[in-house]
Amino acid sequence: MNTLMQPMLAALVSLASAGRLLAHQDVDLIELKNEGFVSLFDGKTLDGWTEIHKRPGPSYSVTDGVIASPAKAGNDLVTDQTFTDYILRMDFKLTPGANNGVGIRVPFETNDLTYSGNEVQILDDDDPQYAHLEPGQYCGSLYKIFAAKRGALNKVGQWNHYEISVMGRRIKVALNEQTIVDGNLNDVMNREVLRGHPGMLRESGHIALLGHWSYVEFRNIFIKELPRTEADNTPPDGFTPLFNGHDLDGWKGLVADPPARAKMSADELAAAQAKAGERMRAHWQVQDGMLVFDGQGDNLCTTRDYGDFEMLVDWKIAPKGDSGIYLRGTPQVQIWETNSPGQFAKPDGSGGLYNDQKNNPHALAYADHPVGEWNRFRILMVGEKVHVFLNGQCVVRDTTLENYWEPDKPIYPTGQIELQNHGGPLWFKNIYLRALPAADAP
Repeated sequence: MNTLMQPMLAALVSLASAGRLLAHQDVDLIELKNEGFVSLFDGKTLDGWTEIHKRPGPSYSVTDGVIASPAKAGNDLVTDQTFTDYILRMDFKLTPGANNGVGIRVPFETNDLTYSGNEVQILDDDDPQYAHLEPGQYCGSLYKIFAAKRGALNKVGQWNHYEISVMGRRIKVALNEQTIVDGNLNDVMNREVLRGHPGMLRESGHIALLGHWSYVEFRNIFIKELPRTEADNTPPDGFTPLFNGHDLDGWKGLVADPPARAKMSADELAAAQAKAGERMRAHWQVQDGMLVFDGQGDNLCTTRDYGDFEMLVDWKIAPKGDSGIYLRGTPQVQIWETNSPGQFAKPDGSGGLYNDQKNNPHALAYADHPVGEWNRFRILMVGEKVHVFLNGQCVVRDTTLENYWEPDKPIYPTGQIELQNHGGPLWFKNIYLRALPAADAP
């Protein structure tokens, strides 16, 4: 629970006892407190919120205990605090044709929060201008991901109540006590959505009111944070472990590169693989639930090939360390630090597609933890395109991974995943994968 919010709640309870509820009409504050909810809005100021995308013109304001979005601006109002799993309750009131949204797990940045995060739509569904929207654009929808059931929205000028539950990959939206969305992001297989909506991969972020040139009022904004626990080498729902935490089952040594392996006979490949296995076991060990590399030897490779997938992997390097994750046997999602040999002239953070020549090889942001601390990649590969999140921050967005081995060809449709050796000690754990079904043939 955010202890900074407790004084706000105490003040509101005092007001309730005096019969002056301000922004919290029809809300039992004592019951909310007993249920574990705290206020995100004190009814008087925008303390705890920051307005971004601000352009010359009107701003969000507070009047009579209500937050109002400006009618002639597209500003976003974002909480200063971030949240992971929670239940959010709030009221909103529309004007004719109004359009706004509730940002969930959004980053604090000045770009498209609807896609770099997620948005629960707020919309005057019955306005004629919205008669031909996609199902996933109407009020209550997780925008263009989960379409809301319609019919629960009150008339323009009346208050509506949202309860939005964000629990791992499950998103549930109740509007005026009717459940209108109940979806699992692991079930989303549409490749256009997966490529265009990297915010789906975010595990935490800010809450926001996403302005869209419409006057909308908000009140009674409360949140209850939900605990999340994680045990090493225990996959989250929808994922399978690539590393069991005990041995090298499911892994093999590296044999040459994909074109060279393709030219080998079955007997040649088997003999080479046996030698590679001996070398692998000499330099890759399992210690205390970690894959540990001694700084010699070759890449560690999955015994299976994969096509499209979402992958989680925790990693740690030593000073001047240099490593990477090969996707479909192709280099690479980069791992290094600013003092590593081979760094760019202006040092990059980890996560970039280092070997790309035609596309951007650089990380979009520096998100690395200090050397010696654990980092986490979340990698989504769909077709030839890749999203990479490092420690919760998007560092590669919908970028082509080029074919390093045969530059005149596209990336291979399937291939092994490799943990790259680059001459220094390495540590990996919590390696999980969610395989996506093969794309339909053109």
